[in-house]
Amino acid sequence: MTEEPLPAEHLSPLAALVDEVLAGVGYEMAAATDAIDDAVSGYGGLFAPETTRGELRRALGELSAAELAKPPVAEPTDDSFVLYVDGSSRGNPGPAGAGAVIMDSEEAQLARLGRPVGSRTGNNTAEYVALQLGLSELLSRYEPHSVDVRIDSMTVIRDVWGGNDPTEASVETYSESIAAALSEVPNHRYTHLADSDPNPADALATVGADIAALGP
Repeated sequence: MTEEPLPAEHLSPLAALVDEVLAGVGYEMAAATDAIDDAVSGYGGLFAPETTRGELRRALGELSAAELAKPPVAEPTDDSFVLYVDGSSRGNPGPAGAGAVIMDSEEAQLARLGRPVGSRTGNNTAEYVALQLGLSELLSRYEPHSVDVRIDSMTVIRDVWGGNDPTEASVETYSESIAAALSEVPNHRYTHLADSDPNPADALATVGADIAALGP
């Protein structure tokens, strides 16, 4: 799993602490949420209305200082994978999150990943970060020979697979990281998802945007 936290856009100190916890468990959203909920005293949790910002900050500080246990790496059927990715931005720009789901060739879920992207971030950037997140964790856990990236962003598809220059200068760092990651996968392709197609990464991106909205 990724050892160093992936770069983020501007986040509030509270949202940045959550992102640190996510990085500590390999961006496994469920594992991070469970750890935070367990660390908050009483019956509160990450998104519980009764949890005060002070309680949440103390819990996150304790978790960030601890050696978090990463979930075991699930065993795939072979070296071919499916990667669903999605980004979400409220307000575009606004609080944004990224989600990714790694599946094996039989489409059994191996990892459900998510993170906040930024508090004032556009949707295109969130989509790039989602792809970076999924590829980074895929390569850190497995040695993929092929991957089918399932994505609904035509902007990212045109830039990454179509050879266009990045649409926004702010995504160049992510596009370079994505290009480097894809160069390590012998066979990679994309499948464009229509708005009506199910995308299991969508809910994870939404939770990431919820985290990005936390503050101060």
